[in-house]
Amino acid sequence: MHIEHLSKCLVYAKILLKDGAAKVTCMAWSQNNAKFAVCTVDRVVLLYDEHGERRDKFSTKPADMKYGRKSYMVKGMAFSPDSTKIAIGQTDNIIYVYKIGEDWGDKKVICNKFIQTSAVTSLQWPAEHIIVFGLAEGKVRLANTKTNKSSTIYGTDSYVVSLTTNSSGKGILSGHADGTIVRYFFDDEGSGESQGKLVNHPCPPYALAWATNSIVAAGCDRRIVAYGKEGHVLQTFDYSRDPQEREFTTAAASPGGQSVVLGSYDRLRVLNWSPRRSIWEEAKPKEIANLYTVTALAWKRDGSRLCAGTLCGGVEQFDCCLRRSIYKNKFELTYVGPSQVIVKNLSSGTRVVLKSHYGYEVEEVKILGKERYLVAHTSDTLLLGDLNTNRLSEVCMIFNAGELTLVEYGSNDTLGSVRTEFMNPHLISVRINERRQRGMEDNKKLAYLVDIKTIAIVDLTGGYNIGTISHESRVDWLELNETGHKLLFRDRKLRLHLYDIESCSKTMILNFCSYVQWVPGSDVLVAQNRNSLCVWYNIEAPERVTTSSIRGDVVGLERGGGKTEVMVTEGVTAVAYTLDEGLIEFGTAIDDGNYTRATAFLETLEMTPETEAMWKTLSKLALEARQLHIAERCFSALGHVAKARFLHETNEIADQVSREYGGEGTDFYQVRARLAMLEKNYKLAEMIFLEQNAVEEAMDMYQELHRWDECIAVAQAKGHPALEKLRRSYYQWLMDTQQEERAGELQESQGDGLAAISLYLKAGLPAKAARLVLAREELLANTELVENITAALIKGELYERAGDLFEKIRNPERALECYCKGSAFMKAVELARLAFPVEVVRLEEAWGDHLVQQKQLDAAINHYIEASSARCSIKAIEAALGARQWKKAIYILDLQDRNTASKYYPRVAQHYASLQEYEIAEELYIKGDRTKDAIDMYTRAGRWEQAHKLAMKCMRPEDVSVLYITQAQEMEKQGKYREAERLYVTVEEPDLAITMFKKHKLYDDMIRLVGKHHPDLLSDTHLHLGKELEAEGRLQEAEYHYLEAQEWKATVNMYRSNGLWEEAYRVAKAHGGANAHKHVAYLWAKSLGGESAVRLLTKLGLLEAAVDHAADNCSFEFAFELSRLALKHKTPEIHLRYAMYLEDEGKFEEAEAEFIRAGKPKEAVLMFVHNQDWEAAQRVAEAHDPDSVAEVLVGQARGALEEKDFQKAEGLLLRAQRPGLALNYYKEAGLWSDALRICKDYVPGQLEALQEEYEREATKKGARGMEGLVDQARQWEQAGEYSRAVDCYLKVRDSGSSSLVEKCWMKAAELAIKFLPPQRSLEVVRVVGPQLIGIGKHSAAAELYLNLDLVKEAIDAFIEGEEWNKAKRVAKELDPRYEDYVDQHYKEFLKNKGKVDSLVGVDVVAALDLYVEQGQWDKCIETATKQNYQILHKYVALYATHLIREGAYSQALALYVQHGAPANPQNFNIYKRIFTDMVSSPGTNSAEAYHNWADLRDVLFNLCENLVKSSEANSPAHEEFETMLLIAHYYATRSAAQSVKQLETVAARLSVSLLRHTQLLPADKAFYEAGLAAKAVGWENMAFIFLNRFLDLTDAIEEGTLDALDHSDFQDTDIPFEVPLPAKQHVPEAQREEVRDWVLTVSMDQRLEQVLPRDERGVYEASLVAASTGVQALPCLITGYPILRNKIEFKRPGKAANKDNWNKFLMAIKTSHSPVCQDVLKFISQWCGGLPSTSFSFQ
Repeated sequence: MHIEHLSKCLVYAKILLKDGAAKVTCMAWSQNNAKFAVCTVDRVVLLYDEHGERRDKFSTKPADMKYGRKSYMVKGMAFSPDSTKIAIGQTDNIIYVYKIGEDWGDKKVICNKFIQTSAVTSLQWPAEHIIVFGLAEGKVRLANTKTNKSSTIYGTDSYVVSLTTNSSGKGILSGHADGTIVRYFFDDEGSGESQGKLVNHPCPPYALAWATNSIVAAGCDRRIVAYGKEGHVLQTFDYSRDPQEREFTTAAASPGGQSVVLGSYDRLRVLNWSPRRSIWEEAKPKEIANLYTVTALAWKRDGSRLCAGTLCGGVEQFDCCLRRSIYKNKFELTYVGPSQVIVKNLSSGTRVVLKSHYGYEVEEVKILGKERYLVAHTSDTLLLGDLNTNRLSEVCMIFNAGELTLVEYGSNDTLGSVRTEFMNPHLISVRINERRQRGMEDNKKLAYLVDIKTIAIVDLTGGYNIGTISHESRVDWLELNETGHKLLFRDRKLRLHLYDIESCSKTMILNFCSYVQWVPGSDVLVAQNRNSLCVWYNIEAPERVTTSSIRGDVVGLERGGGKTEVMVTEGVTAVAYTLDEGLIEFGTAIDDGNYTRATAFLETLEMTPETEAMWKTLSKLALEARQLHIAERCFSALGHVAKARFLHETNEIADQVSREYGGEGTDFYQVRARLAMLEKNYKLAEMIFLEQNAVEEAMDMYQELHRWDECIAVAQAKGHPALEKLRRSYYQWLMDTQQEERAGELQESQGDGLAAISLYLKAGLPAKAARLVLAREELLANTELVENITAALIKGELYERAGDLFEKIRNPERALECYCKGSAFMKAVELARLAFPVEVVRLEEAWGDHLVQQKQLDAAINHYIEASSARCSIKAIEAALGARQWKKAIYILDLQDRNTASKYYPRVAQHYASLQEYEIAEELYIKGDRTKDAIDMYTRAGRWEQAHKLAMKCMRPEDVSVLYITQAQEMEKQGKYREAERLYVTVEEPDLAITMFKKHKLYDDMIRLVGKHHPDLLSDTHLHLGKELEAEGRLQEAEYHYLEAQEWKATVNMYRSNGLWEEAYRVAKAHGGANAHKHVAYLWAKSLGGESAVRLLTKLGLLEAAVDHAADNCSFEFAFELSRLALKHKTPEIHLRYAMYLEDEGKFEEAEAEFIRAGKPKEAVLMFVHNQDWEAAQRVAEAHDPDSVAEVLVGQARGALEEKDFQKAEGLLLRAQRPGLALNYYKEAGLWSDALRICKDYVPGQLEALQEEYEREATKKGARGMEGLVDQARQWEQAGEYSRAVDCYLKVRDSGSSSLVEKCWMKAAELAIKFLPPQRSLEVVRVVGPQLIGIGKHSAAAELYLNLDLVKEAIDAFIEGEEWNKAKRVAKELDPRYEDYVDQHYKEFLKNKGKVDSLVGVDVVAALDLYVEQGQWDKCIETATKQNYQILHKYVALYATHLIREGAYSQALALYVQHGAPANPQNFNIYKRIFTDMVSSPGTNSAEAYHNWADLRDVLFNLCENLVKSSEANSPAHEEFETMLLIAHYYATRSAAQSVKQLETVAARLSVSLLRHTQLLPADKAFYEAGLAAKAVGWENMAFIFLNRFLDLTDAIEEGTLDALDHSDFQDTDIPFEVPLPAKQHVPEAQREEVRDWVLTVSMDQRLEQVLPRDERGVYEASLVAASTGVQALPCLITGYPILRNKIEFKRPGKAANKDNWNKFLMAIKTSHSPVCQDVLKFISQWCGGLPSTSFSFQ
């Protein structure tokens, strides 16, 4: 750390504590940098986070409370290495260790205390469980938190004033009051530095720091002294003459040991170690006024912060940083020292401290491997780190190429290194303690490739090779399992192999393997074979594989949340295939050694091949672990009865020994011997017995196993008196068991040859008898014996041995015959040469034939030659060819005639051709008349000259061409294009070569041949190739061909379409003439746009031309953009041209804006006038050209007059100040009243003359009916005679024009309201109103009434016109009294019209009642659903009652399924009626009825849940509905069980359990169903009793009374006697007769007892109540039977199940995947508050 850097970066941060005289006595940072502890003289420990925010505090306590809380001071404090504890050293002779926990606010408890003999003065916690502290009496002691004991490390006679450790925590320094500094090492780490007294400092070294390269001490003499490693003075910094300096009170070294900070008064002094100069350099001191004395210093463990505590209780925090940098905007690198860097993840905030343990300067830091791994370089070492695990390592630099070196994170030594050239991660597998195993502390293994076919496996702990695999094919993937016991590898042929490292065995387990992966945390293997997913749940049995079909490719494995999924991509979607987590967990249990858990798991599974393999594995491991009871259970499950029984007996012995003598019974000698016998290690068992002198037991063991030889050997070795008896017993046993061979061997060994031969022959072993006869001359003399033996040998087809015997007794004819039959030709030929020389040739041929049959062709050749016949010569040739004896074959062929040899020469020639000995092969082909084959041979070998030379000799030219073209096509298929070209050109077919090169896109060769053979087509070829290359995206090549074809435009267009404008411009400029490049530049600029386009055009000098070009081509946006950026003076011109363009396009509004922007508003006005858009013209004129306004108005007025719109024309002319024109127009149109009006208002001087003129015109025309009246009224109106005008208007009556009449009446009313007195206006309105209503103008009449506040009349008008909204609004706004009046009329209207939908918005209840009246129940319920809960269920109840009356109870049930069942007492009868109808209905005793029962069950469950929350809770009705719920549950469960074959008994038990509820069920139906169910499962006693009861009930129904029923069969049961008499028969007559016949038949047989089955209580097995004790058992939720044992309880009280029935139900679901059974489980979970721990997941 450089001086200037530290002095600049050592910056004051903040004050952490309150002001005041509260001396900071000690401070400490936690090891994980997350906590900072401060203690002051008030003896309270304050805890801060790393940002300086106080998070917690706790008070210390004295050693003895009797001295008070202020009887001590805290002198030392330190965090434990795991940062969860704090050690506090106190002056009252004690050290307390407080456990503060990992989180803020955790409870603080004292976990250790160490009482001392004097005051604790200083304290450090350098390592786990080790606290080092100094005492006032001069001792330095060690406290062990694990043993809670303390001991003295060393002692002095001087007070300990300071204590510090080195950076590794392996050594300590203590400073004493006499100036002594003592050093002690727990581990000197190989430094060789001395221990003990190191130096005598001139004063007490209160400020003591141990840096990397020296020790720094200071005290009250105001001098800082740096000592070397052995105590010599390196440097002295003397401040004794500085009047500003005071004594040094404390010191601290940075965690890296490169800097030391010393505290004094108002000042911190900083020393930095210079590696280059090997001295301490002083930085500028940090002076802070009013700081006062620094009493404590603490450096954060990562070196980034320094805290200083003062006399007044302040704590100053300083930032210590050489430099900072940001790496890839994701990580912050803070260099807190030359050898220490803090790496901080900016997104997550996590930090890692990277530090060189050797003190080297960190030069470069990189973050690699998906931002997980750190790599940093120093001058001599490499720093490696894992950001996820925060484990760091430092190793020496690795330079060797081709060498793999392994480093384990957290260790500074290399784990190992191996030589390999294959650094692919798929070809290296490392497993380091990934899964702990029993008895194995360290498990570190590496598998890698030595070469492409050899795998080596290394134990990294011991550094030795534990396996080498040589494979026949190249390996492309390998991986060890997590325990390092199995290795998987795959070769290039996609074959997957498994290698067992312990047994060194290799197994090929899969072909065509495209994916393979171990499941994390287990030894389960997943692989893909084409469309099959293969899973090995037990890798110990690789032949046991579970396969399933998939439609895509496996891409990965995901394991978490209690499940393992294989991710498969099927097209564009990802599909997850879930593995059997239970099978995976079995493997984990095995690895953990928890065989009991593994057994319990396997017991829940059915026996499958996978399960069987797991039982076998468990049995093997249990035997190895001596867990014999588990092994016995395994063999029982596997069906190994003998082993299970043997182990059972062994366990009994072990248990008895354990009971009698204590200890492990498995160590008893009999148990050990029996286990050895089980493993078939009988010698070991014998040794165990003999060690205990149990000779008899050893002999008994052998006898029991019928191993008589070993038994006799033991007896012989021990001199047992029963030896001879044993031998006789052995012989007798052999004879009894028909083991004549073994008995014969026994007789032979005892010298009785005849007896042995007799036994051998009896055993069918004549060969042994012959051997014995041949060995003994005396037996050969027995002719009868020999004949018997030879006959037996021939019968057994042992001809050779028979021949030996015949030869021995000198019978050569029979001997030769036997030798030939036994194919013993050597002996036959030798015998024939002596006895029958003529037969030798025949025998040699036969011998050769035999050898050929035996595939010994080499040996057969010589025998055929020896036979020396023509037939044998051919056989010799065939044998030589078959044996690949080519030279011998040629030799034999050369001796044969041409016809014989010609067909064999080509076969020999093919061999020599394969050896590339073409000359010999050619000669042989020619000898065999196969010249064409020789030509083909030369062609295949590429020897065209020899082939052509040979072909021309013997073939026609056209045949040669065909041959060469065919051969060239073969070469083309093989990719040998040059050779194919040579062949094509040789036969003068260059076009075929050109086509070939084009087909394979070898365009250079194609152009070369075209230029050579077709120069006239060269240009077209270039053009064609250019287009093809452009389509392929090979643009540079396409350009070359286009330009060669002189098509520069095609080149430019190609580059344009691909966005390569520079290339297009280059080509256009170079090849396109004067203006081509300008056009390209324009298009280029247009594609760029903005300033880029301007810069480009300016650079090319084409800016103004481009603007004009853009405008000419209607690219106005581009033109505007260019002019805005560079040519602003051209903008108006472009706007004008754009406006003219828009006008031509009919976009007048946009054109208007552009004309105005161009400063030409007159043009815009003219455009609108031309198009007669007067409004727009006037708007533009008024806004931009006021002089044109009058002209626009006059023109507009002319248009209005043409359309006869005089009023509009008048207004326009008046606005244009042309009233004279308006007057003339009115006169011309005969509108004299308007003319008079205009004249009076605007030209009063002409009024008199105009009046006279009008009177003359009127005299000419006279009155014309109603029009005259209207005109007269208008004249009166204009004259101000409003009363007369009103009368005149009211006289208008014209049925032909209602609009005119309406206008006149409205005009009369209007004038009356405006100008006449109120009374008169009221009269007029009362006359006009009814008349308007009469012609259907209700709104107009209402408005008139409202003008005079006649609200009631207005409302009536709206009501008569059916304008209800207006009527309501008027009533609401003007007179709310009439709101009810309107609503009443509206309701009556809607009812009369039948508009119920509209009535809903007014009166919902009335609407719903109307729906009910009309029978629209669905509409009623739908509408009620939108209302409140009470309304809904009122109408639901009405609908349900209606449905029940109609007999549709199932629809009523569905209604409550949909809307819920409220706990309304008025609904109870409905619920009961639905229940009664359901249980009484036929056809419900089947699997298909499940959903009906489930609906009933769910409605009753909902009802009961609602009752619990209501006032009816625990009422009799509530209890009755709970009983109905239980019955519905039984019925639903029965239907579900009927759908699964293995649940037949469950369904039967449910039918029987329902009998206890016959007070609510039809008794005859219940007993009938129970009887049939019992009969179906074979409970004939119960079936007989129940069906008999059923028949009694049917008779009682017919009689109308139950008085005659006999209840004796049901005494002491909970089946009720008093039940309601069913009103009708629930079972049809035909079925009743069937039951009657069966009961009669059974009662006649008298084979059944008429007694119900009883259980261990002595009562009926289905009865909940025990009659003898009165104890009531809980019913099973699955069967309804009482639970006597194996109870599974649920969270809800009173709910339980029998464990066996529960497991059976779960197993049936797993095997059948029945959705209805899953639904039953789901309901039980809701009803009972969840399932027990053996849970079931709903899919």
